[in-house]
Amino acid sequence: MNKTKIAVGVVVALGVVWTGAAWLTGKQIESHMDQIVQNANAQLTKLAPDSRLKVSYQNYQRGLFSSHTQLVVQASSQTEDHALLKPGQSVVLNETIDHGPFPFAQLKKFNLIPSMASVHSELENTAAVKKLFELTKGQSVIDADTRIGYSGATASAIRLLPLDYQNSETGERYAWNGGTLGVDSDAEGDHVNFDSDIDSVALTVRNQENVPVLFTLNGVSLDGKTWLSPQGVRIGDQHFSLKKLTTAVNGQEAATLEGVDIKTKFDSSGNNVSGQMDYVIDNVTLEKRSFGSGKMTLKLSQLDGQAMKTASDNYRTQMQALMNQPGIAEDPVRYQEGVRQILAANLPLLLKGNPVVTIAPLSWKNDKGESSFNLAAHFKDPAAAQGTAQTPADALSRMLKTLDGKLVINMPMATEMMKQVAMAEGYQEADANKLAEQQVKGLSAMGQMFRLTQQQDDNIVTSLQFNGAQVTMNGENMPLDGFLSRYMLGAPAAEGLPE
Repeated sequence: MNKTKIAVGVVVALGVVWTGAAWLTGKQIESHMDQIVQNANAQLTKLAPDSRLKVSYQNYQRGLFSSHTQLVVQASSQTEDHALLKPGQSVVLNETIDHGPFPFAQLKKFNLIPSMASVHSELENTAAVKKLFELTKGQSVIDADTRIGYSGATASAIRLLPLDYQNSETGERYAWNGGTLGVDSDAEGDHVNFDSDIDSVALTVRNQENVPVLFTLNGVSLDGKTWLSPQGVRIGDQHFSLKKLTTAVNGQEAATLEGVDIKTKFDSSGNNVSGQMDYVIDNVTLEKRSFGSGKMTLKLSQLDGQAMKTASDNYRTQMQALMNQPGIAEDPVRYQEGVRQILAANLPLLLKGNPVVTIAPLSWKNDKGESSFNLAAHFKDPAAAQGTAQTPADALSRMLKTLDGKLVINMPMATEMMKQVAMAEGYQEADANKLAEQQVKGLSAMGQMFRLTQQQDDNIVTSLQFNGAQVTMNGENMPLDGFLSRYMLGAPAAEGLPE
């Protein structure tokens, strides 16, 4: 048989198979749209229960190699106003669906991985987003391509157009240079990986004195690999970095943060969740005066996964109930008390697994020296204790097993910091230095007088240990109730302390 005829036959056969597969895929996608929307609403309720939004679809038009539809996001209630979308408003995404097994949109990118579909999404110009289209001269501010695998896993590449919004009446301004966001998820939404890169953001608002305050962020980056633990707690690795944050008040530079870097790493073993958070700030400048750099490493271990999930669910539900109380937004005192009660009610749940909290170290340094704080605290589940606490010491012993902490304040470092504060307040350098020295020496003397601190060389030092019964404060041993009476409960002054 002629080889040319064979080759043509193979191409035709492949074309027939591809066409048939594309038609079948398109039909499958259409039949699963109700389930897709249902899953989206379930995730929306789970991740943002207070959003009061719902997702639906309309105008599905199936073709041979591609289909078109619209995803609609609107308020779930038609009688209650919402901060994002009011009743009757909607955000519409125009979806172009290229059918698999080899969607044209993916072939254009030389991506030959078989996929169920490739979806291109753009915003529709509706009343709710009309101003965004005015700012982008009729272009969709969001442009996304999503590859859907046969397993149901998705990989999305989202592009954000530059924006510059200004309110001539209030003087507010929101501007950014655009950015990218990538989100990969498995079919169930259990494993979610993401990465983003935003060049710069500028926000201008007015403070309580009606003075314009400009916030400028440069080099914003966020990425992570996360998954759900068996108990439903989201764990994994996340990384946030910010090259520079500048604050200017009425055109004058007020504060600058440089080199902000935050890393979190959490994992689970059995029912326990553990992790570490690292914080770094390379430099803080206030009114063009350097105040130094800082870092902190916080470790958490033996957290009960199921208790964390329950506490998280309780907190979300209770906070929503608090926010729904009439007049709560205008009553900050009542709001803060409500939050305090919610945190206090859920704290015992977080102690169920006898967690351990370690800070090693929290430090701050400048050109003159470095100060540090280290802490290791081993907690207990108060629900496992017998009887009822009769005294504050009993109550603390029911939830704290051991504690070991040490604070070291380097006096030259503290003096330099206080000098910079005084100069920012208008003092001349010589006077500011004298004032700072007096303040730091006064702090050291007062701490020693009240037995709170000791001076070791050029350092103000406080150390505290608790072994479950006895407290050691700067080398002095005492029972827990004696420590609380002396330092924390306002009881009559202990021997040797001023009345």
